[in-house]
Amino acid sequence: MSKVKVAIIGSGNIGTDLMIKVLRNSKNLEILAMVGVDAESDGLARAKRLDVWTTHEGIDGLVRWAHFNEIAIVFDAASASAHKKHDEVLRAHGKRVIDLTPAAIGPFVIPPVNLDSHLDSPNLNMVTCGGQATVPIVAAVSRVAKVKYAEIVASIASKSAGPGTRANIDEFTETTSHALVTVGGAARGKAVIVLNPAEPPLMMRDTVLCLCDDASEDEIKASVEEMVRSVQEYVPGYRLKQDVQIERVTREQQLVMPETAEPFVGLKVSVFVEVEGAAHYLPAYAGNLDIMTSAALRTAERLAENHNQTN
Repeated sequence: MSKVKVAIIGSGNIGTDLMIKVLRNSKNLEILAMVGVDAESDGLARAKRLDVWTTHEGIDGLVRWAHFNEIAIVFDAASASAHKKHDEVLRAHGKRVIDLTPAAIGPFVIPPVNLDSHLDSPNLNMVTCGGQATVPIVAAVSRVAKVKYAEIVASIASKSAGPGTRANIDEFTETTSHALVTVGGAARGKAVIVLNPAEPPLMMRDTVLCLCDDASEDEIKASVEEMVRSVQEYVPGYRLKQDVQIERVTREQQLVMPETAEPFVGLKVSVFVEVEGAAHYLPAYAGNLDIMTSAALRTAERLAENHNQTN
C-alpha cells in the first residue's frame, strides 16, 4: 500500500513527539512537513535534522509550499484559538484534519470507543490528554451500567506542559467534560487538570469516579480491564494503578449527586490509571504527551488504511 502523506502544524512538545512517532512507528504514513511560528523552536530544528521540510511562517507558509497538494492529512498541534483558522484553510483545500487541540470543531474521537464511526469526518478532534486517558474508562463502565455522573482528575507533571497546553487550560476542562458525556456515555461529567510541580517530575495519573445504576460488579471490572487492554495496543504504558474499586451505595448512606444534590443510590466506581510515556521526545513521566500523540497516530493510521481500501 502507498503511504499517505501528512504534515504537522505546531512545533512544540506535542507536534515534535508526534513527528518522531510517525517517523519511527508508522507503516502507512509519510511525514512531509513540520510547521511552526518560532524559527528557533527545537521542534523545527529537529525536523530539519531529520530531513523533514519546515516553515516558521505558520499555515500560510505551508499552503505556499510547492508540495502542499501532496499532503492528505494535517495534524494540528497548535492552539485551540489558532485551530479555527487552520481548519477553515485546510478544509478549503480538501485536507483531512486531525485536531490535537481542545478546539472541538470536529467530532470527539477516542480510538477504542468510536473511531470507526467518524472515518468520513473532515475534522477529527482528539479531545485532550486527560480525555484520551479517562473517557475510555467511563465508556467501559457505561456499556455495563448507566453512568449518572462521571468526574475525572488528570494530574500531569508541570514540566510536560508546554505553552500551548497552559494556554488551553479552560478549553481542556470544558472539552474533556463534554467528551465524558458525548463519548463516555455519562449523563453529566466534570473534569479537573492538575499541573504537578513536584521534582523529580511525577508520571501522569488519572482518577475516574463514576456514579452509576446497580449492575454486576464483575461485569464492570471485566469491561474496564478489557478497555485498558484496548488502549494498551497503542499506548503500552497505559495501566491500572490498582484494582477497580466498587462501593455499593444505599439510601441509608445519604450520598447526593454532585451539582444537583439529588439522592444517589447505586454503585460508586473508582478507577486509578497511570500513563508512562514512551520517551520519544520528553522523558517517560510525560505520559500525557504520549497518550495524545499515540491516539492521533492511531487515528491517522486508520484513516490511511481506509483511504487505501477505497482507492
